[in-house]
Amino acid sequence: MRRIAAALIPLILVFALASVGRAEEPAKTDAASLDKGKGVYSAQHCSMCHAIAGKGNPKTPLDDVGAKLKPEEIRKYIVSPKDVKVDSKMRGYPGLPTADLDALVAYLSSLKKK
Repeated sequence: MRRIAAALIPLILVFALASVGRAEEPAKTDAASLDKGKGVYSAQHCSMCHAIAGKGNPKTPLDDVGAKLKPEEIRKYIVSPKDVKVDSKMRGYPGLPTADLDALVAYLSSLKKK
């Protein structure tokens, strides 16, 4: 039993060290994705109808949308809002490039009141 444990220790260390290096990569991607999402929000003029942190149209704030909706629900609402809420006044964005949509969803999902 001790031989097996001794043989496993180097493997465990290798996996632990490998995962530490990888943990930094998603953080960089997330920050870049959030920045890109903010850019998409701005480029699509979302603030004409929505507000974040008091900037934009106060009638439909998005400050806590990440706590209220799951990312897949936010995505569906952006692409086809009337499929989510029949009386929605928002126009859909089915032609938004996938990378832009992913970034916008990541950004909106990050919006949670503290």
